Amino acid sequence: MNIESLSDIWEAVCTECKKSITEIAFNVWLKDLTPVSMSDGKLSLTIYSAYKKQIVESNYLSLLKDSLKQIMGIDMEISISLGHANPSAETAALNNDEKYTFENFVVGQTNRFAHAASQAVINNPGFEYNPFVIYGPSGVGKTHLLYAIKNELIKKHPGIKIECIRGETFMNQFIQALNDGRDAVNAFQNKYRSVDVLLIDDLHIIAGREQTQEEFFNTFNVLHDNNKQIIVTLDRPPKAISTLEDRIRSRLESDLMADITPADFETRVGITNKKAEQFGITLSEEIVYEIAKKIIANTRQIEGVVKKLKLYIQIENKNPTIPVLKNYIREVINDFQPEPIKIEQIIEEVARTYQVSESEILSSRKTAQLVLARQISMYIARETTDLSYQAIGESFGRDHTTALYSVRKMEAFLKERPHEKEIVDDIIRNLKS
Repeated sequence: MNIESLSDIWEAVCTECKKSITEIAFNVWLKDLTPVSMSDGKLSLTIYSAYKKQIVESNYLSLLKDSLKQIMGIDMEISISLGHANPSAETAALNNDEKYTFENFVVGQTNRFAHAASQAVINNPGFEYNPFVIYGPSGVGKTHLLYAIKNELIKKHPGIKIECIRGETFMNQFIQALNDGRDAVNAFQNKYRSVDVLLIDDLHIIAGREQTQEEFFNTFNVLHDNNKQIIVTLDRPPKAISTLEDRIRSRLESDLMADITPADFETRVGITNKKAEQFGITLSEEIVYEIAKKIIANTRQIEGVVKKLKLYIQIENKNPTIPVLKNYIREVINDFQPEPIKIEQIIEEVARTYQVSESEILSSRKTAQLVLARQISMYIARETTDLSYQAIGESFGRDHTTALYSVRKMEAFLKERPHEKEIVDDIIRNLKS
């Protein structure tokens, strides 16, 4: 094997590890390890999850050392430190949101009220329409309005202190603060309770997370009592989120709520023309109508098609035809298919919901709470993935008969426990969203 760099060494170590464990186990626990340096007989790695760090150090450190020795020919130490995940494309987009304005938001029958309400909030933040909730399915313009509000507030109220964050990020930052100790929790609370405006996108992610909901509830009260503006988006109305605490639900429903449904044909035509204008191209009426006719549910896909058409025009130096367009529509719709749900995501969601750790779910401990969380995890894996019972069992360190038994038991259990089924259904919805 040609080994010339640290990345080559690490690739060889990973290949060696895969000889001893299943691919699923490798992808769940070892794939996110990143080599940092190798010197003085020690390989330094980082991983972004404290939970995964704990599991790797407890269960896979010997495997890593043996694999490294196989590659290097000598015994070496391995250290693992906690790093930071690379920001996703979506998070990066949220940090670079100047493109979201009211001027480039296309208003139609399905979003007119939400658009008008969003503009009204700007005039008197904290005192009128507080809290303000925008809800609707993915791809209908909730995020656009949220960041349009932020940008307009900054223009109209210089010096205003705003925090704009995704619900998942709020939750992860809080969990990290809990792990880091009291000073970190105090810093977290000071950050979000001292703002003039708090905007949270996809707040529904915190549903079922007891400690995070408690923190949001207290933050909400501090801000609201001091006439600070709170604006959130949800994928459905608060009353439809069964694992959202009643006290939070009642707070969110206490003032203005605006729903957005998928755009009608005329609005989709307007969106297509607006995107073409933004990208500096002109599309024929026939092309615009075809896009609006074929892309119905998610308007983000319209932007994807128009981007491809812009590239086609630049390369071919001619206007696209309907057959060309249909190929691009097919490609973009496939590009926008959701990522397959992974076992580690399921374990993480269930662990947070049932207030246990991921390592406990994967352990051999058999308390009633852990057995329930473990069996629900296997049930959800069967419901949301294409994995066989054998693959599911291996992911949890068990055999296929255990996975089969767990799934069958949960099917019967959930039929008799409607409230528990609501919780599981919420977990599945969050995973899919």
